[in-house]
Amino acid sequence: MPFAQAAELLAHFTGVRVGAETVRRLTEAAGAAQVAVETAAVRALERTLPDGPLGPAVQLLSVDGAMAPLVGGAWAEVKTLVLGEVVPGADGPTTVALSYVSRLTDATTFGYLATTETHRRGTSTAGTVVAVTDGAAWCQGFIDLHRPDAVRVLDFPHAVEHLGQAAQAAFGPGTPAASAWLGQQAHALRHGAEAAVLTALADVAATPALGAEARAVVDGVHAYLTSRRDLIRYQAFATAGYPIGSGCVESANKLVVEARLKGPGMHWARPNVDPLLALRTLQANGRWEQDWPAL
Repeated sequence: MPFAQAAELLAHFTGVRVGAETVRRLTEAAGAAQVAVETAAVRALERTLPDGPLGPAVQLLSVDGAMAPLVGGAWAEVKTLVLGEVVPGADGPTTVALSYVSRLTDATTFGYLATTETHRRGTSTAGTVVAVTDGAAWCQGFIDLHRPDAVRVLDFPHAVEHLGQAAQAAFGPGTPAASAWLGQQAHALRHGAEAAVLTALADVAATPALGAEARAVVDGVHAYLTSRRDLIRYQAFATAGYPIGSGCVESANKLVVEARLKGPGMHWARPNVDPLLALRTLQANGRWEQDWPAL
């Protein structure tokens, strides 16, 4: 919640009155201390190389980015990791016991800082790690670092979004023909006919009447999905009981990151973002009582 609202609640429940600026200063100091604790934990892992706990039979690993507003009108990407245990359900697999890491940093540093959480959750020892991402290169690098043999899945809605771009370019935005073509290809992609979808894209791109600009869009989508052919085997993934969507990390973007950093009128000094994120993830991970005394 905003610092001013936190000050009001403190006064209401305890009778102690402090200003919003004091709440901000104390919160940022506590968060900075937590950042230091977590960074030290990564360094300790590097020194001691302890054996990790046994991970679950199937673990979800998903990473994504969300933009945060900084002072001066700039925006910067907060990277978030979600880990969870995948369990079978009547309506398909569900992911439970979620935990998070969020930081405003570059991809290499983020991969390094996430090591304590992947170690804690047994990522290296899990039976199968299913890595669902949006296909960005830094996401693949993160997987290479923490579990290179993971089953890699391109988030299904993300793949359909690309097909939608091709449909609108080829048939016109919002037209019945675009909707019909997209529906057919999305259904085929979901049910194991990824080869047919790639062929359909190639056929559309080869249509003589297609303009150069539209052809470039369709060709781009075809190249994008072709280069990720192993990541779009959705029927095979579903049959194996694996998730095919990145909803867990997208929810984390909203609930862990954006709910605190993207309120009306909020703009953050870069050094103060990670302290807030450290406290947010500490609370979201359900480890406040366990880790707060370390501060």
